[in-house]
Amino acid sequence: MDLIAQLEAEQIAALGKDIPDFKAGDSIRVGYKVTEGTRTRVQNYEGVCIARNNGSGIAGSFTVRKISFGEGVERVFPLYSTNIDSITVVRRGRVRRAKLYYLRSRRGKSARIAEVTNYKPKKSEGAEA
Repeated sequence: MDLIAQLEAEQIAALGKDIPDFKAGDSIRVGYKVTEGTRTRVQNYEGVCIARNNGSGIAGSFTVRKISFGEGVERVFPLYSTNIDSITVVRRGRVRRAKLYYLRSRRGKSARIAEVTNYKPKKSEGAEA
C-alpha cells in the first residue's frame, strides 16, 4: 500500500463512518443535517444514485436525483461529509452503466430501473481477520 492510500485509509478510519455498499442505479435515502439558526435537524433526501465519483476514497462523492413537484432535482453529496447523518439503500437497481446521466432526459416509464432480487453483499476488507 502506497503512502497516500495509507494516509487516506487512516483518515477514513478516524471518521468512523459506516458507508453502505451502493452503486449507480440504487435508490438511496440520505439523512442530511440541516442547520436553521441555532437548531440542527436531519432532512431525508431520497432518490436514485446516478453517479459515484472518485470511488470509495476520502474524496469520493455521489449524485442523487429525485423528482420534486414534477421537476428533476439533483444533489451531489461528499461521501465522508460530516453533514451526512446516514445513508440507507432503499432498493437495488440493475443497470449496465456506471453513470446514469441519460435519466435526465427521460420521464415516466422509460426512466424506470429494474430491481435486483438476488443481491449478495460484498465481503468487506476489514472482516478477514
